[in-house]
Amino acid sequence: MKKIVIALGGNALQEAGKPATAEAQLEVVEKTAEYIADIIEAGYKVVVAHGNGPQVGRIVLQNEYAVPVTPAMPFDVCGAMSQGYIGYHIQQGLTKVLRSRGNKAEVATVVTQVLVDQNDPKFQNPSKPIGPFYTEEEAKAIAAEKGYVMKEDAGRGWRRVVASPVPVAIEELNAVKCLVDNGFITVTVGGGGIPVIRNEQGMLEGTAAVIDKDLASEKLAEDLDADALVILTAVEKVSINFKKPDQKDLESLSVEEAKQYIAEGHFAPGSMLPKIEAAVKFVESKPGRVSIITSLDKAVEALEGKAGTTVR
Repeated sequence: MKKIVIALGGNALQEAGKPATAEAQLEVVEKTAEYIADIIEAGYKVVVAHGNGPQVGRIVLQNEYAVPVTPAMPFDVCGAMSQGYIGYHIQQGLTKVLRSRGNKAEVATVVTQVLVDQNDPKFQNPSKPIGPFYTEEEAKAIAAEKGYVMKEDAGRGWRRVVASPVPVAIEELNAVKCLVDNGFITVTVGGGGIPVIRNEQGMLEGTAAVIDKDLASEKLAEDLDADALVILTAVEKVSINFKKPDQKDLESLSVEEAKQYIAEGHFAPGSMLPKIEAAVKFVESKPGRVSIITSLDKAVEALEGKAGTTVR
């Protein structure tokens, strides 16, 4: 059986135009689970990673508004909360689909800490917006009171920004390996993992940051010695000149071509760029490894080389 890490994008957890309720998310996850089950039944050993942007944003928002009633949780705790409930939904949705097909495979979620370097230069330039929008006056007051870094966000208002450091190590890797080796479909590094640093005593300590989930998924795939990294997103293929008259969809990419297109600025930061960077890093890590970027509904075809963009 080939071992693959699947990185689920936001569209796999939440449908545009649908209410942001737990019930609506579970309904979307059950649809997503049908595609994951197809992959499992095609003979692949599957490990699932996922994003958490909208979900952790809502948790932060709930915390902010509930301050008069109960103390707000720090950002790393909010990340852990999102990992738990998204993992719970994936467990429910995927188990339901598998049982309907007569498959008795079990699904388990690992609440995962991911080590980052506290000296990562990205801590000196926080750039990842989280939580609600504020007026400039409100933002300055919050910055003075709580020490948050607040920045204006594309003309829409002011928001708290946190660092997005590079993942260094997956702390629960041995637990994940144990589950995978014993046949569990494992959900891990949700939202890029809970960012932690090592303090002066050598102990793990949560930090306010957001790790890119595609880069965390790549690290996971490397450390598990996976055969393929499959990044599922909203489009079937990677494109250059995206949404321009001369848009070109790419069926395959060499590492050299990908790096050239990155240098030429074809891929948007925070969107396709981290996916391409993660795909390239995984392919370069060991001969024979491949990365696939495609849409959820084309995943099985992409694994057969009939859809998506393959990076070799």
